[in-house]
Amino acid sequence: MPSPSVLVTGAGGVGRAVIEHLRADDVPVRVLVRRDDERAAALRRLGAEVALGDLTRPETVAAGLWDIDRMYFAMPVSRDHLLAATVVASVAREYGDLDVLVGLSQMTVSQMTATSTDESHQQRLHWLAEQVLDWSGLPVVHVRPTSFLDNPLFTDLAARSIQTDGTLALPFGSGRTSPVAVADVARVVAALLADRHSHLDHVYELTGPRAMDMTEMAGEYSRALGRSVVYADVPLERWRDEVLSRAGLPPHIEDHIVTMCRLHRQNRYDRATDDVERVTGVPAQAVEDFVAARRDRFLAPQPAEPLG
Repeated sequence: MPSPSVLVTGAGGVGRAVIEHLRADDVPVRVLVRRDDERAAALRRLGAEVALGDLTRPETVAAGLWDIDRMYFAMPVSRDHLLAATVVASVAREYGDLDVLVGLSQMTVSQMTATSTDESHQQRLHWLAEQVLDWSGLPVVHVRPTSFLDNPLFTDLAARSIQTDGTLALPFGSGRTSPVAVADVARVVAALLADRHSHLDHVYELTGPRAMDMTEMAGEYSRALGRSVVYADVPLERWRDEVLSRAGLPPHIEDHIVTMCRLHRQNRYDRATDDVERVTGVPAQAVEDFVAARRDRFLAPQPAEPLG
């Protein structure tokens, strides 16, 4: 196999799907992972080269960037996000020779300023990371998805309340939203990494095909599942105490999710773009289609038919 030309960090969610797209097109890929475990073995089976490393350790990032000309930078929700972005920027400047660095950010950044305070600490880290990457002078492209359709808010938690009482129970008030599927974000990232031309935009904002309030979204679930689903607006603090706090999440992640919910109530997620279709030629997935493809996940198991 030729030497890898693309370095991918963050091999879960979007990153894993990006790798699958690139390998399907026979693009040689190197993946930076923290542990050589079964997930790393699965990446090798896809044909990716696996390198052990840590985005907060410059020497391992430098080794991963050896002979690479395109890079995808992402990491899970973490207090180390800004540190990792700073390490990547400084090492890529000194040791890399990148044609493009595609960074996964958040669409909330589009509405932030240097002094805004309404956002979560994680969202502030993304805003600062974008500044660092821009200051580096590297050929950076920022990909800013809105909330993911694959988020537990719209999948596991939605399934639980739909199965219990036929409600989509979330603390979003009358706010509108346009969540985007991980698969669509991955298609965009893979397309940007494959484009060696100079016409790439600096920022791509990714959403679903349209913004809707939660009553409309419940209607999408109803049509997909063939059963009545209605929106139940839950007070944010009650939802935090009765639902979120039981998930056992680290405080940093819990704070981020609560802030996302609060910003939804303030209608900060009311936006829609056609960037997914503009980059890939295929429209972003609608909520109804996303849910219909996972119908069994949202419907309660049916009792087995008696034998005989």
